[in-house]
Amino acid sequence: MSVIRRAASLLAGLLLALTAGLAAAQQPAPPADKPAEQMPAPGAEPSPTQLKPGDAFGLEVQLPERTMLYLKGHTNWDTAFDTLVESFRTLKSYMDKEGIKAAGPAMAVYTQTDETGFNFQAAYPLAQVPANPPKGDIAVGQAPSGKALKFVHRGSYDAMDTTYEAITNYLDDKQLDAKDLFVEEYTTDPLTSNQDKLVIDVFVPVK
Repeated sequence: MSVIRRAASLLAGLLLALTAGLAAAQQPAPPADKPAEQMPAPGAEPSPTQLKPGDAFGLEVQLPERTMLYLKGHTNWDTAFDTLVESFRTLKSYMDKEGIKAAGPAMAVYTQTDETGFNFQAAYPLAQVPANPPKGDIAVGQAPSGKALKFVHRGSYDAMDTTYEAITNYLDDKQLDAKDLFVEEYTTDPLTSNQDKLVIDVFVPVK
């Protein structure tokens, strides 16, 4: 099975675990005494190997209420990253044209996934609502807010299956009741960064 197909299966499994509390883990759960805000000790499983000391992995945070400019879309897994990048590029072109400034990094809100693809909202947070609201496919709305768990991914988008597998293991091990969506924030600009050196914060809202 290809990396991207494994990612599809794991992402679908993650949302299933979030909504039904089912385990999708295939590797040992993180040690029970591991601090939630830190990566495991060297050699520990199953967190992603590219994490650096201090990277969040299961850190409880509070997502603030934010206005976002977003573009809804659907894509299959084979073209997922290219579709997201094109959506961010469309948003940036609109923002430059309208003189709208982003108040934070690019975000992808995943609202539904399965083994073939996913629905998403590609977005940028805004400091304020635009004077002239957009029309058509681009819209203004509220980003997910409230209690969430933060996980860091380092590396390519195709390699995120490892991160999501570790997240699923973590949720299952902690028996956490999570909501049926998750958010990626691109610490590195997806439009200009090396695709093999992405840094993405994954937020899993919890009840």
